[in-house]
Amino acid sequence: QVQLVESGGGLVQPGGSLRLSCAASGIRFSISSMAWYRQAPGKERELVARFTSGRITTYADAVKGRFTISRDNAKNTVYLQMNSLKPEDTAVYYCNAQGPSVLSGITGDYWGQGTQVTVSS
Repeated sequence: QVQLVESGGGLVQPGGSLRLSCAASGIRFSISSMAWYRQAPGKERELVARFTSGRITTYADAVKGRFTISRDNAKNTVYLQMNSLKPEDTAVYYCNAQGPSVLSGITGDYWGQGTQVTVSS
């Protein structure tokens, strides 16, 4: 069973920083593509950043230069460092993994439960 557990969300003032973590289990992490998405109230879920197994990173235009995605394959964990946060970054942030399950070997698309990030003074 694949599980993704996010942590690190919270309330921060504009201009502040947060680091989100996502610990994965049950998936072949090192060969999986990992990503962060977010969903603000009344809006569709959108891709924030992706870190492929080939170590290619991509970012949404809205976060380029402010957010950094990284991964530690030894810890099966992906991170999202968020700096210079703005009120429009307020959303529920979801961890996403695309890769093979340890049990079945079948590649799937997996989601965490989400963590709330609120940027407000």
